[in-house]
Amino acid sequence: MRIRGCVAAAAMLWAAVAGAETRVHGADSLFAAPTLKLAWAVVRGRSESETRVVIRIVNATGEYRFVRVDGVDPFTKARAAFVEPMPLHRTADLSVARSRFAEHPSAELHLFRDEAAMRAGDAALVVYYLGVPDTTPEFPAPQAVEAYFEKMLGAHP
Repeated sequence: MRIRGCVAAAAMLWAAVAGAETRVHGADSLFAAPTLKLAWAVVRGRSESETRVVIRIVNATGEYRFVRVDGVDPFTKARAAFVEPMPLHRTADLSVARSRFAEHPSAELHLFRDEAAMRAGDAALVVYYLGVPDTTPEFPAPQAVEAYFEKMLGAHP
């Protein structure tokens, strides 16, 4: 985890200097960089159709003002909006039905510095995953997810 965090931090620093979009592979259910932390969890529903994947974002420095999440089919490159562009404050919980990952298993979290960049689709940072990370824990209730996020990230929305 420490090495991935250093690699992510170096990539983010280079992008800031170069002024280009940075793409970072999130890989694990926990992601930490100097400006951003992410954690994934699953809250089981009464059925698979009610089961949700929740991603908590901690916008540690307030560098990012908007977020969007896309699902991507890795073979056809077809895209689906999992979470429409929305304002990002200090923290946010993004919730996606787990069943949506069946047709679009890859996920991209697009982070934008301001509204103009969001409208132009000019993300400063894209954290991408090839699917729901294998290390993502599952919980029977939202309260357990909240306790997990508090323990792992120390922040709540």
